[in-house]
Amino acid sequence: MKIAYLVNCYPKASHSFIRREIRGLEELGLEVLRISVRAPASDLVDARDHEEALRTQRLLVPSGIVLGLLAALVQQPLRLLRTLRAALRLGRNSDRGLLVHLVYLAEACALVRLARREGVGHVHAHFGTNPPAVCCLAHELGGLSYSFTVHGPEEFDRPTALKLQQKIAGARFVAAVSEFSKSQLYRWSPHADWQKIHVVHCGVDELFLAAERKPIPVAPRLVCVGRLCEQKGQLLLLEAAAQLAREGIPFELVLAGDGELRASLEAAIARHALGDRVRITGWISNERVRCEIEAARALVLPSFAEGLPVVLMEALALGRPVISTYVAGIPELVEPARSGWLVPAGDVAALTTALREVLRATPAALAELGRHGAERVRLQHDARIEAGKLAELFRRAA
Repeated sequence: MKIAYLVNCYPKASHSFIRREIRGLEELGLEVLRISVRAPASDLVDARDHEEALRTQRLLVPSGIVLGLLAALVQQPLRLLRTLRAALRLGRNSDRGLLVHLVYLAEACALVRLARREGVGHVHAHFGTNPPAVCCLAHELGGLSYSFTVHGPEEFDRPTALKLQQKIAGARFVAAVSEFSKSQLYRWSPHADWQKIHVVHCGVDELFLAAERKPIPVAPRLVCVGRLCEQKGQLLLLEAAAQLAREGIPFELVLAGDGELRASLEAAIARHALGDRVRITGWISNERVRCEIEAARALVLPSFAEGLPVVLMEALALGRPVISTYVAGIPELVEPARSGWLVPAGDVAALTTALREVLRATPAALAELGRHGAERVRLQHDARIEAGKLAELFRRAA
């Protein structure tokens, strides 16, 4: 069976879970054509992402767009007209507007042409934004069936503008990364479509699941892994770190990642005089992420909005407890007092208390939390097992 994966930008440093998912499907015998709407990200540092870039075809190229439009115009002009009307319906009252949806129509023409050339009958998109819109139009134009995975929080911030209900209606199935995400999809679709919605977790692979468990370090080091942006809460994490510094509590904090908030974070580090306690790594490979987590007592992710962060799974798989927030699907993974700490999002005092407890806890106590978390990840977030669930959904869709 041959399917295509459509992602807005692939590969990307923060999308290693898609690479793992594709690999799991291929190990199960599916052939996967990788399609990125735009060029792969320029921040790739992992060798496996560079390999993926070589295997990925780009949809938004002039020759493909022109040839796709010409093929649709010559071979099926009436269906192209009908699809144009569908694009205008999707674009009306959307957050992207009519002109952008005309671009989606051109991309859909290119997608149909590419799928026919490659012998693909089904396309799976990641994220509920523009990729499933393109798939929706490709279905109207060429009968190409599609499905998509919804992560959140973006889809749930603006479901009406993204026409989430219409995308679900045309899909063979929709994968949600958590029970919370599934419930939100229920909110924005009629009851008749609920049977299309299935939970398929993101997962971790043997790099984390099979890694030799290293002892919790005595050194008071913490790590936060993720894109540097407002919704990840790193600015509040620095406020909490500043309070620990005022109390004279020794610690080191590593911010592993990069993003649009880096300059603001560097300014906050200087303002709080944390230069000797906090460092920012920039984007790093999966191997270095693993090393940074193993060198820490716990992983901290004080997000305001999330789907279900894969980095929490990675940390727990390595036997490290986590500190995070009561947001979206996170409480489905992190159990307070059993595998880590959960605090209200935005509550600096509660976050400071959790950090203080981690730094004062014995390595043995932290190791017990990590052990329980690792078992939970092994049962619920093994990338190969989750790929098997997805493969079965593809077979049903076919």
